[in-house]
Amino acid sequence: MRQLYLSIIFTVVGSLFFMGWGLDKIVELTESQTNLNHDEPTTLLYRQIIDGLSSDLNALTKTELNSHLDHFEKKYQIRVSLAPSKSIALPKTAIAELSQQGGVLLANDDDQYLLKALTHHPEFLLQLNFPIEQEQDSSFNFVLTLILYLGICGILILWLLPLTRRLYLLNTAAAKIGAGQLEARVATSRFSYIKMLEKSFNRMAAQIEKLVADNKILARSLSHDIRTPMACLRFGIEAAIDSKSIEKKDTYLLRMDTELTRMEDMTSAFLDYASMERHALSLKKQTTDMVMLINSAKNDCQVLAQQKNVTLTFTPTVERINYSVDYHWFHRALVNLISNAIGYAKTEVLITINSINKQLIITVEDDGKGIEAGKLHIIFTPFVKLDADRSREQGHFGLGLAICTKVMDWHQGSITASNQNNLSGACFSLTLPIT
Repeated sequence: MRQLYLSIIFTVVGSLFFMGWGLDKIVELTESQTNLNHDEPTTLLYRQIIDGLSSDLNALTKTELNSHLDHFEKKYQIRVSLAPSKSIALPKTAIAELSQQGGVLLANDDDQYLLKALTHHPEFLLQLNFPIEQEQDSSFNFVLTLILYLGICGILILWLLPLTRRLYLLNTAAAKIGAGQLEARVATSRFSYIKMLEKSFNRMAAQIEKLVADNKILARSLSHDIRTPMACLRFGIEAAIDSKSIEKKDTYLLRMDTELTRMEDMTSAFLDYASMERHALSLKKQTTDMVMLINSAKNDCQVLAQQKNVTLTFTPTVERINYSVDYHWFHRALVNLISNAIGYAKTEVLITINSINKQLIITVEDDGKGIEAGKLHIIFTPFVKLDADRSREQGHFGLGLAICTKVMDWHQGSITASNQNNLSGACFSLTLPIT
């Protein structure tokens, strides 16, 4: 949002500066043209008056000057007076203009006045006072003000166009998602003011799409897998009712109890997976020694490895690697991978950890038969089972790798599978970014 704030400030301040500067230039040009076209009409009139009055005074004697000025002032209501030449200090350029036609125009805080030298009375200067003309071209000022505000509005509209377009695209994408098009996204642009909002929206849309897809898979898998135990229960109940033998009734009841246990385990596993997104909001990440964490997961799987006659080996390249993870969930993901590898291994499972190119990479390899190349991209999908021998009756529901995928997403990491490793089987790699 900082980019948005800065762009608003620079746009408003910049538009005020440039529009004001441009209008000042227009006013200066107008005033300069006006000055070049001589004085205002009123000023020209007073210049003519002082020229005529000075001619009259030049024809009079010194004693007649004041009486003539009093008569002129009373008759025409124009303030005129004689000022001693020595009492007025003027620059040389202005002194030269005193004898020219129209005299010299000066001004003070109250009014403006003209000074003109008297040729026959050089000790005096004729002074004619007249008010400052406060004429303003209101229409011109209104036009300038209108140009200023329209210019600022135009600049702001140009600035707002990209923002409103991005908001429109964001609203359109939200409407599509609301209508069921969960794949809708906002195409990011480096010129956008709301890149952070767009990225957050796209992440939210991706999570919604994934959550809905998981729920659909969950509902479809649960509805499919629950039919078999329910049919078995229905058959067991009918057989128990029809049976006359107590021993057979007990046999049917034991089978029904087994099916109920399977249903309970299956439902519990499905509900646990469905509630994982809620757990993502309460992760407790803390700096953890990853070597110690892997050793702990390895020790938890040691009993299973012994039962399968599989050698479980962990070869860290360093003694200690610290990383911020949620201990519980990362430990669970490792246990899922290691136990899954033990289930498919022939004799050996190898675990490694390395720090390469600012990435922390944990690999779990086995010497089993590996994974078909065409199925490497679907093994992380929930409820997908590639091996028909590992049935749900044995507690395998196809959720182990899906849980690992979610855990890695929570840690901004990734999980991949391949058949290229030190052993002959599958190799799973957990990759975490090192910032």
